[in-house]
Amino acid sequence: METASFNGLIKAIFILFLVYYGLKFLMRLLAPVIVQEVVKKAEQNFNRQAGHNPQYNNQDAYRQPPQQPKRTEMPKEKKKVGEYIDFEELD
Repeated sequence: METASFNGLIKAIFILFLVYYGLKFLMRLLAPVIVQEVVKKAEQNFNRQAGHNPQYNNQDAYRQPPQQPKRTEMPKEKKKVGEYIDFEELD
């Protein structure tokens, strides 16, 4: 049975720091590439769901008819159920 030693503890801490900073360095290098791929995939999914085809990007096909002006309606008055009664405390 082995016992823990000070040298083993220092070695383990050193290895943990190396792994941490190594992963941190790799993520700085790879994060832009990963994010770019995720954005491309999301754009492809959006275009597929929206029915857009980048080969036939015709602006006339997406022209919308002019919008009708909205009618402004007066808000309906709420029913008055009763009156407010202020109660006072009696000593």
